[in-house]
Amino acid sequence: MTTMNLVVLAGRLTRDPRLRTAGNGMSVADLGVAINERHRTAEGRETTRTCFVDVTVWQRSADACGRYLRKGACVLVEGRLATDQWTDEQGRSHSRLRVVAERVQFLDRPKHNGGANPAGQMASALTGSVPAPAAATRERSSGATPATCPPTPRN
Repeated sequence: MTTMNLVVLAGRLTRDPRLRTAGNGMSVADLGVAINERHRTAEGRETTRTCFVDVTVWQRSADACGRYLRKGACVLVEGRLATDQWTDEQGRSHSRLRVVAERVQFLDRPKHNGGANPAGQMASALTGSVPAPAAATRERSSGATPATCPPTPRN
């Protein structure tokens, strides 16, 4: 039986990326991503459910995320599911799913400040990122438009 572990998410960051260095010297960024799902209830009311996902990004992509992303930024994440398992001080076992990103795309339009070209800086910062999984590449090359985040609600 063939198996596949592929995740593609589009959502907004719930916090600024947490950039750190792993014991082996590699950069790691921890992201929190919120994905909103809109649907209609049986009564016809539109409601929104939000799924919160922890994402781990490594190496140059982690550095770029730490440098250019902030809370509320819209991202497209391609990667795989991983399970973390641990035992707490009381001896209880815990586990959680997270996404290990192989590619992170910044979907927000860059803000131009002082004539700088942040889009070019971001593109050059990401040139060392891992290529997208084959299934996602096929979908994009078939003419499908990339996912976009809905506007951030204003209070």
